[in-house]
Amino acid sequence: MSEVKNTQYLDPSKIPVSDIDVSDPALYQNDSFYPYFQRLRQEDPVHYCADSPFGPYWSITKYDDIMKVELDHKNFSSAAHLGGISIRDSPYGETMNSFISMDQPEHMVQRKTVAPSVSPTNLRNMEEMIRERTEHVLDSLPRGEIFDWVDKVSIELTTMMLATLFDFPFEDRRLLTYWSDVATANFDAPDALVNSDEERLVVLKEMGEYIVNLWQQRVGSSTGFDMISMMAQGEATKDMNFMDIIGNFVLLIVGGNDTTRNSMSGGLFSLIENPEQFTALRADPSLIKTLVPEIIRYQSAIIHMRRTALNDVEFGGKKISKGDRVIMWYVSGNWDEEAIDAPEKFDIARPKARRHLAFGAGIHRCVGDRLAELQLQILWEEILKRDLKFELMGPPQRIYSNFIRGIRTMPVRIS
Repeated sequence: MSEVKNTQYLDPSKIPVSDIDVSDPALYQNDSFYPYFQRLRQEDPVHYCADSPFGPYWSITKYDDIMKVELDHKNFSSAAHLGGISIRDSPYGETMNSFISMDQPEHMVQRKTVAPSVSPTNLRNMEEMIRERTEHVLDSLPRGEIFDWVDKVSIELTTMMLATLFDFPFEDRRLLTYWSDVATANFDAPDALVNSDEERLVVLKEMGEYIVNLWQQRVGSSTGFDMISMMAQGEATKDMNFMDIIGNFVLLIVGGNDTTRNSMSGGLFSLIENPEQFTALRADPSLIKTLVPEIIRYQSAIIHMRRTALNDVEFGGKKISKGDRVIMWYVSGNWDEEAIDAPEKFDIARPKARRHLAFGAGIHRCVGDRLAELQLQILWEEILKRDLKFELMGPPQRIYSNFIRGIRTMPVRIS
């Protein structure tokens, strides 16, 4: 891979719009991406970048345009063999699939296999357990001492939830976080866990072997309500090959780990940075119902999703050619001034707070969206019950990625 441009050091108002490249992971690590997308939305909302480390690509930056691409399965594909769902072509091509990197009808057939585990009925059954764990985690936090919120709260809560969804050995649950971090690692990052696709695949195959061992134990057992049992016994998934098992569990682990954990971290950071909003929340805990979707929009834990053009198509006055990369930038759509009023403001009482793109849309909308919302809801209910007040003790350290908008560490203190 060629060297990533130092886009974050350029003034986006001083360079030709044709030269803007929003694929640079440093833009998201430094949280400096906003003016680039603002200019694209205003001047060139369907933008062609001819030269990037990932190859040429189209940027779709406005809310309504992103929705159009999401819902147009005739012209835009998620298929792994065409490149997959990220701006960087899938290095494993047809050898590793998951249902998010499939088109219809295969996509929905496999998705339906795991969907019951996060159905409204099952969420009601899990709510008490989620609350008890949240209470335990919050009550175990040190008082008056600096600690890392990401490690002590965000990772711990989401990893326990994933272990439950998989009926995964609880003592090994931190493996799920490790596998998630390896799966999304950017090799250019100074703290990258792996430095090549080959190294990544070694770890993912170790993950696959662990999952297959659990899978085989559950093939002949009575139907379980965990995702491994459902896939091991589902007609559409029970004969899945080893590499596709890896692909699907990478999807489920990243989807269940990175998005919720970074919303938990980003939510606290946003409330600390906007103390008047925190005061309003304490005065009226019913605002949690709009706080949760506002956190999810404002954090936008998934930065982008990619489609590949299946046909030559005119879109937004531009001619997109068959085979072109088409990138839906959720972080831009969620700040689109024409779709969302004052999007730059963190507003916990926002009208139509659920109008955001952080979960995607259509058939590829996040299968665990309601579970993510429930976890965040319970976390903030329990924080308010305890009247916990937090101080930020240093800037959050963000991850180097153009796919996951994440916070690696965030030192805080309960005052």
